[in-house]
Amino acid sequence: MNQTASALETLRRVPLFADLSASELEYLAQRAIARRCDAGEMVFSEAEPCRGLYIVQSGQVKVFKTSPDGREQVLLIAGPGSTVAELPVFDGGPYPASGSAITEAAVLEVRKDDVRQLCLDHPEVALKLLRVVGARLRRLVAMVEELSFTTVRQRLAALLLREAESRGRATPQGVEFDLPWTHQELASQIGTVRELVSRNLSRFQSTGVIRVEGRKILVTDRKALEEESQSA
Repeated sequence: MNQTASALETLRRVPLFADLSASELEYLAQRAIARRCDAGEMVFSEAEPCRGLYIVQSGQVKVFKTSPDGREQVLLIAGPGSTVAELPVFDGGPYPASGSAITEAAVLEVRKDDVRQLCLDHPEVALKLLRVVGARLRRLVAMVEELSFTTVRQRLAALLLREAESRGRATPQGVEFDLPWTHQELASQIGTVRELVSRNLSRFQSTGVIRVEGRKILVTDRKALEEESQSA
């Protein structure tokens, strides 16, 4: 499959562009810039001028902020079919955060001018983009609330519950899932440091709430984990 055909196939699967005609999708596909990124490679960097938005074709891309002392706060993890970096396409500013590949990833860059023209020609695309940006804003508000008003233990328990819900497999012992991140990557998602993630995972394990084998997590007492996510 050549580059344009691959881009066209990706665009067809993105809900933002579902209402476009075949010729309009073809136009975008021909102008989109395809990139392959190694794990850890930057897709875009905070404060650099916005070139356009990105569509994840394969792999995963994280969007994150970095503090002056080098700590990361992950804002979003995007998988295939997701778009990232929409906001600066419209406000004229630079990228407000950075994006890098977590795994090997393929992304499509849709240039800023093409996105703006698309929204002028198809207001329904602009409305869909507003819904995406609105959902991201709600998630960021919820993240600020979590970081401001909950403990590391609560945030870690809540993250494990979400992963059990979305990835879990029922077993006679409980719900099992594979954790796709290192302790450092977990820390970056819940706004803490690796040592506290390791310490709280050990605490959950010692009290019989979970079992940890490498990156495999078995939630043996879901009710207790829910209580951990709510207790002060």
